[in-house]
Amino acid sequence: MCSIIGYSGNEIAAPIIVKGLKRMEYRGYDSVGVATESDNAIELKKGIGKVSEVNSKVELDKLPGKIGIGHTRWATHGKVTDLNAHPHPSNSGKIAIVHNGIIENFEELKKQLEEEGYNFKSETDSEIIANLLQKNYEDTKNVKETIMKTVSVIKGHYAFVAMFENGQIAAARFHEPLIVGVGQENIFLSSDVLGFIEYTDNAIYI
Repeated sequence: MCSIIGYSGNEIAAPIIVKGLKRMEYRGYDSVGVATESDNAIELKKGIGKVSEVNSKVELDKLPGKIGIGHTRWATHGKVTDLNAHPHPSNSGKIAIVHNGIIENFEELKKQLEEEGYNFKSETDSEIIANLLQKNYEDTKNVKETIMKTVSVIKGHYAFVAMFENGQIAAARFHEPLIVGVGQENIFLSSDVLGFIEYTDNAIYI
């Protein structure tokens, strides 16, 4: 079990994401990471340990930008390492994802992507999603179509939030929790209402 959170709004994203991850730490705490988008570029920081420990080391909450994603991990595929921690960027670095669940056909999909020239830095099944999104976005140039093409080939139980270099954020779920929190000027995507409880009580269960 892992916790994921996404944020888009008028405030700096990273401090809000870090606070949300601390409240959801019961869902996983062997590693943590945050990625944000600013000036059409994605910046990412992550590491092994609890949220407060990693934040003290690498200052997750100092990342710039008003759009971001975050994750706390409970390892299923791959060891507890910095590289296996989320978020995972695509090969191009123009997309980053956080994922909860298990992709059952990841070995098959990984082999296909490697044959097409994609490289993988982690041992996780989650990195598959980032590179599938890159491949499909390069084909479609449309975020919604990209998400639909991606979920049409992955098998398993999942919830993921994807952030694109152009500032767009999108998510999908299948048999794993994902809740939308709607504030006056903020939107959240979270595994649990605890991820955004201090900002809004308007929750949509997808």
